[in-house]
Amino acid sequence: MIRITFLGTAASRPTVGRNVSSIAVQREGDLFLFDCGEGTQRQMMRFGTGFSVKWIFITHLHADHFLGVTGLLRTMALQGRTEPISLFGPVGSERILQDAVRLGVEREKFPVEIKGVRPGEGLKCEGYQVLAFPVNHGKNAVGWCLVEDQRLGRFDVEKARQFGIPEGPLFGKVHRGEDVEVNGRVIHAEDLVGESRPGRRVVYTGDTRPCETTVECARAADILIHEATFGDEEQDRARETFHSTAAEAAHVAKECDVRSLILTHLSARYSEDPGILKNEANAIFRGARIAHDGLSLEVDYDNSSLSETNS
Repeated sequence: MIRITFLGTAASRPTVGRNVSSIAVQREGDLFLFDCGEGTQRQMMRFGTGFSVKWIFITHLHADHFLGVTGLLRTMALQGRTEPISLFGPVGSERILQDAVRLGVEREKFPVEIKGVRPGEGLKCEGYQVLAFPVNHGKNAVGWCLVEDQRLGRFDVEKARQFGIPEGPLFGKVHRGEDVEVNGRVIHAEDLVGESRPGRRVVYTGDTRPCETTVECARAADILIHEATFGDEEQDRARETFHSTAAEAAHVAKECDVRSLILTHLSARYSEDPGILKNEANAIFRGARIAHDGLSLEVDYDNSSLSETNS
């Protein structure tokens, strides 16, 4: 299970209905954040994500994307946390992130590790990775991509029974691609197991202009979370500030053939009525959605749909 909860969907500053950037991602038993704008810890309480965060992945050092680290860590300390936590950011962000960690405290209550990463680097866990990729938002910014390992191919249970393979450990061996011997006969796994299948892919751009590196990273992704700070009438402003319009984000999604496009990081002028952004995006990529604080989605496998859950 992968559950994505939008904790903050506003650009630059909070509005009445939207906090600044942060997204909670839960994959099986692992919980982590993409960005951590100010007030994130309150949003986590409000939307019930819990505080068992293992890692925080920062896209860049604009205030609305990382200032919440200080308050979140203080909240965790007051709750008695002892487990370590790691902060990942682009190379060069280490000193400022360390200052944010230490602000207002004499001694850290639990271990906090700061890691500066280059594109292609990040976190590698059993079954998946979270890797940085380059984006176009000034000199020192990255996006983040959750990439699951290839899954085993489909196992033909009925055919295995016909071959006389007893259910139990031998089923598991065959499914993992191992040949087995039953009653003196060697049964080849390739006769019972289909080709391996791709895992899920979730891509978060952070702040960026449309760029080829996003297209490459998000090709055939299950979900692309792309910033859409402006509408078409603000195209010049988007270029000047290294942001994207909703239509530009939709063009990226269409080019890389993603299953679902979610738009976030909305300018305050669209915060209360984002319909114009939705319409502009849907004219190019049908089904594009505008994120709102508290939106919670579950990402299913390949031919399944993206399902909304109650937060």
